[in-house]
Amino acid sequence: MRIFLLLLISLNIFPSTHFFVLGSGTPNPNPERMGSAYLVLANDTPYLFDFGSGVVRRVAALSSEWGGNFSKLDVTQLEYAFLSHIHSDHTLGLADLIITPWIMGRDKPLKIFGPEAAKDMADHIIKAYQPDIDYRIYGTQPQNDKGYKAIFTSIEEGVIYEDKNIMVTAFLNDHGDLAESYGFLIQTGDKTILISGDTGPSANLLRFGNEVDILVHEVYSQAGFEKKEPDWKIYHKAHHTSPSELAKIAKKLNPKTLVLSHILFWGSSESEILEEIMKDYDGKVILADDLIEIN
Repeated sequence: MRIFLLLLISLNIFPSTHFFVLGSGTPNPNPERMGSAYLVLANDTPYLFDFGSGVVRRVAALSSEWGGNFSKLDVTQLEYAFLSHIHSDHTLGLADLIITPWIMGRDKPLKIFGPEAAKDMADHIIKAYQPDIDYRIYGTQPQNDKGYKAIFTSIEEGVIYEDKNIMVTAFLNDHGDLAESYGFLIQTGDKTILISGDTGPSANLLRFGNEVDILVHEVYSQAGFEKKEPDWKIYHKAHHTSPSELAKIAKKLNPKTLVLSHILFWGSSESEILEEIMKDYDGKVILADDLIEIN
């Protein structure tokens, strides 16, 4: 299958890929930026990457039912979800992702690919909501008995999923001492996308991200960093990426478009963050907003 998909990619047989930033936020409760989440819509099939708070409603906003531009996209289609790591700003939307699409009519289990700890998250969510699930199945609605279930696949570095639309490769990044923290290389018929995940400068990321169409990378404000207490500087330096560090990474990888997401503003403005990056990097840079499509 992998050789077949690579052939299709090389022949550009599948030209219909849309990539959206659903949530560009961090643990900080910015009401304009939901938790980390991205959507690849390949040949009308949606694939989620991370599922922070608000993920289901962000997908709904893209659908024509709720005023968006995609008539074939609705939340009942959310069947594939890939998780970079277990931190709460990337996982708080999991309960919504399991339950809401099922209530709306999803009749297939959710397929989750992620670190092993995510299985316990899914299992405990379903257990916590079992009284509601039972009421909906056996009450007067009634609901189907499949769409709330989750099929979990533990990931490690390498190709973790492929079908006729997409191939997903996971790679370990450098998110402090968190051992199971990944980025994703996503290949479709017409786009190659790398999502860094939460990470400091990662030599391993450089192995997978050369000359991609879209590089989505986290970043923090250098000006804000300078105001942090010494202990917090140690933490953030180990877990995240500065503008100058990201500029060096982008120069090496040469993406067509660099997208700044999971942005730790710490009081800086969007223009100030961009200035910090573009002082050392002159390629195309977009600072993400929620629901933005990156072409």
